[in-house]
Amino acid sequence: MKKIGITGQNGFVGSHLYNTLGLYPEKFETIHFDRDFFENEEKLDEFVGKCDVIVHLAAMNRHPDPEVIYNNNLDLVKKLVSSLEKTNSKAHVLFSSSAQEEKDNLYGKSKKEGRELLAEWAEKSGGKFTGMVIPNVFGPFGKPNYNSFIATFCHKLTHGETPVIDNDGEVKLIYVGELVQEIINQIERGETKKLYEVQSTSTNKVSEVLQKLENYKQLYFDNGEIPVLETQFDFNLFNTFRCYFDIKNHYPVKFTQHTDPRGAFVEVIRLGIGGQCSFSTTVPGITRGNHYHTRKIERFAVIKGKALIQLRKIDTDEVLDFYLDGNEPAYVDMPIWYTHNIKNIGEEELYTIFWINEPFNPEDADTYFLEV
Repeated sequence: MKKIGITGQNGFVGSHLYNTLGLYPEKFETIHFDRDFFENEEKLDEFVGKCDVIVHLAAMNRHPDPEVIYNNNLDLVKKLVSSLEKTNSKAHVLFSSSAQEEKDNLYGKSKKEGRELLAEWAEKSGGKFTGMVIPNVFGPFGKPNYNSFIATFCHKLTHGETPVIDNDGEVKLIYVGELVQEIINQIERGETKKLYEVQSTSTNKVSEVLQKLENYKQLYFDNGEIPVLETQFDFNLFNTFRCYFDIKNHYPVKFTQHTDPRGAFVEVIRLGIGGQCSFSTTVPGITRGNHYHTRKIERFAVIKGKALIQLRKIDTDEVLDFYLDGNEPAYVDMPIWYTHNIKNIGEEELYTIFWINEPFNPEDADTYFLEV
């Protein structure tokens, strides 16, 4: 079992890496990191001394003064190198650099010089080093106006604002889940690579990405329809988009009921993709679920009885409660990385329709059990 520490553990990429490593407790143990360790030599040394692998992600991306970015990022690397030397560490250090290394800006310069400093440490100390040069990263929970233009577009489209394109160039992109898997692959290989260029998984014009997101807004955000998703990039972009909703105020979404003397008719879901549709009854007091998915798209539709649907993003404590009543049929969709459940809180049987975008495969279930 490898003991892995992540500087920047709570950041965009760091939190995804930390949570994904947690899915494999038989292979990896994560060593806790706090931001203030860089301000406390004793704590930093203790952290470094425990690690077989250190993934250095902590960095500043944006600041009004580029000199502040440059000095901050190099200072973090120098402190890490000093701690590695003091603890006589032979850890495998992976460093997150940027495709901006070759551009004439201080952020790119800080990344290139930081990578070179760590490579020098590894050569002198006998440690291992992988200097990963990473393209533009997007995915769920990135900060708008900070991590990615996709995060900015998603936030604006789901919060009543209009995205603006500053430069409609082609952008090489990698989904954060794909990057995390690449990092894990490098951890498992344990090889020294002073310069390792992580390949992008898609190349898109900014306007093409915005067009897709505007389509998701019209079909899904406004009308609840699952759009056509033809490529892996489309799935990743759609799952990213879904994570920017103001979930507390968006759900539950009531269905349109058509009634006549015969009874009522409700369209539960309109699909641009396939999947698996299931029906369940739940007796009073029983709870189903308490699990989360990292890629699946899922809808719970209550058509009879009273239900409490609960969601919690897995690395937070806030529980979101949604009360649904079959007298006014409604649905809640499950964002990825949110553990969720459904409980019958009524006195009669609860009838629920479940839809998920891929048939259940026990060998690749993408279902991880965790109490809400």
